[in-house]
Amino acid sequence: MSIQTNLHGRLRNTSLPASNCLLPVFEAVSNAIHAIEDAGVPSSQGRITVRIDRTTQSSLGFDHPAKRPGPDAKGDIVGFTILDNGIGLNDANMESFRTLDSEYKAARGGRGVGRLLWLKAFDRAEVESVFMNGANETQKRVFSFDARQGVSEPIVVDVPTEQRGTQIRLRGFSKRFQQSAPKTAKAIARALFEHCLWYFVRPGGAPCILIEDDDEALDLNDVYDEHMVAAATTESVDVKGAAFDLIHIKLSALSARGHNIAFCAANRLVTQESLKGRIPGLFGTLRDADTAFVYECYVSSPLLDERVRSERTSFDIEEEPLEMFATGEVSQRDIREAVVERATAFLSDYLKEKHRLSKERVDSFVSHKAPRYRPILARIPEEQLVVDPDITDRDLDLLLHKQLAEIESQLRSDGHDIMHPQPEESFPDYRARLDTYLQTVADIKRSDLANYVSHRRVIVDLLDAAVRKQPDGTYAREDLIHTLIMPMRTDSNDSHFETCNLWLVDERLAFHDYMASDKPLGAIPITGATDCTEPDIVALNIFDNPMLVADGSNLPPAALIVVELKRPMRNDAAQGEGKDPIEQALGYLDRIRQGKVQTSHGRLIPGSEHIPGFCYVLCDLTPTVVQRCKLHDAIRTSDGLGYFFYNKNYGAYVEIISFDRLVNMAKERNKAFFDKLGLPTT
Repeated sequence: MSIQTNLHGRLRNTSLPASNCLLPVFEAVSNAIHAIEDAGVPSSQGRITVRIDRTTQSSLGFDHPAKRPGPDAKGDIVGFTILDNGIGLNDANMESFRTLDSEYKAARGGRGVGRLLWLKAFDRAEVESVFMNGANETQKRVFSFDARQGVSEPIVVDVPTEQRGTQIRLRGFSKRFQQSAPKTAKAIARALFEHCLWYFVRPGGAPCILIEDDDEALDLNDVYDEHMVAAATTESVDVKGAAFDLIHIKLSALSARGHNIAFCAANRLVTQESLKGRIPGLFGTLRDADTAFVYECYVSSPLLDERVRSERTSFDIEEEPLEMFATGEVSQRDIREAVVERATAFLSDYLKEKHRLSKERVDSFVSHKAPRYRPILARIPEEQLVVDPDITDRDLDLLLHKQLAEIESQLRSDGHDIMHPQPEESFPDYRARLDTYLQTVADIKRSDLANYVSHRRVIVDLLDAAVRKQPDGTYAREDLIHTLIMPMRTDSNDSHFETCNLWLVDERLAFHDYMASDKPLGAIPITGATDCTEPDIVALNIFDNPMLVADGSNLPPAALIVVELKRPMRNDAAQGEGKDPIEQALGYLDRIRQGKVQTSHGRLIPGSEHIPGFCYVLCDLTPTVVQRCKLHDAIRTSDGLGYFFYNKNYGAYVEIISFDRLVNMAKERNKAFFDKLGLPTT
């Protein structure tokens, strides 16, 4: 008993993604190529025409884009007409056409379902075919094919004067697919060329294929000449006993394509995969002599012909079988890895320049912007360091940081076992493992140090820029410089060590028991003060509030330090704490001592009124500031950029540091570190 076929059900179960909207047209062209081969017509004499059918101007509304002024305005694509001079739909071919899942073209990888795709994207197909019957008489067969009635009853007539060939009109382009389809003849020609590329690079070549769009005509042979940089190279590779043929192709960079693997079945393109990230150094375009190109590898195999799904959009091959279900069958991963290996070998000479430029990019970035990564570069696999020479600093930093994080993670994992020799591990082997671990630790520590020194370089540059005159002729506010040295309105309890840059003033200030920035004296626990309403403290502006530091953790602390900041080029210094930054710093020091200095834990310090004091005044040496320095009997520094003196009444050493001197001293103190890391010092 025969089994009936439901056409509607078959169409419902046939998949055609919108991204493959032109696949029905490509299937018709592939059939036309087969028809020419079956007719015994040499490829040089074969001819296929693909006409793009559009809406006419008269059928469009006046608001339609095609009605807008312009000589190139064209209507929407509503269908395609494909003509060939092949063997035609003779009785055997017609019987195959009527039979779903026909095996008539099984030897070519045909699945007998290509025409179903016509009805997925179009309402109907209208067919006229001239052929030779069994009596060598020329006849024409005309019929239609749609989802409602299937294949209509053909009309067959004698046409003794007509040439063999077939014309297929695909009508009623579905809106869903129409919107996804390329809009120009050039784009359609390029897509068809990519799909049929195998026919062009095979021995014997492809028939002449023309794309016609109103008065525009494109020959795919011209597209081939435009896109191909050199002749294709072929080779075969064995994957678990299955043979695969590879065609290495260099396409012109003008094709606006990426580097891809193209998997084919029955001499037709099925899927493409990008090679991005799969071959180290394969970035951007490559060069063959003076010509830029992109690379594609076309892969075909009897296995792919056998495993292609009926819609020709994918393969029935496992990507990567689970280990417990693993068999000797070929997986997509197996095929991909074999192809990538051969593609890498084919491109090796072209990738050398990319590798050189990549190394220069990484070396330059690490040397001048991210020296923290230098100690661990040798521990990163070479292929992981082959980057796009045009990669941004941000992306390169993220890539290197990821590698550093992986090394640190592995280091932590190894650290749990490093102190315990493994069973049956000899002492020399254990010693070698321990030495490797310790060397990795040393490299990570050097990386941390390099990162800290790089941070200092950035802070020095920011300070240097902050004290210079701005484009609008003004100078930076005090609070900007203040924040560079230490965040405002914070103290040691809520300010992280990395956010404080007191080393700009004095390296010793990096080590302290307690530190407060821009807070009233009454809110600072080391002062012992309770009255926070005194005008000279509460009424101070943001930039007049000092940073207060108690140095050391023993009793008593080594010193009290007051740092006072003024806006660059400020020139209004005068007598009195309100105007003289030197008097202001000494006044703060005196008030702190009178409040009975305490540790940060609230313990009184005996004799705190005699604790040594250090006052740093950061300001430019404007005329009024210089005048105040002279009145305090201060001594000018040898470079002429600062003053210093000791006030015995306050028991305090005072240093007035110009911003130029502050920047210069920071650079000089760190010069050896900057030089070691290759960072500029000027």
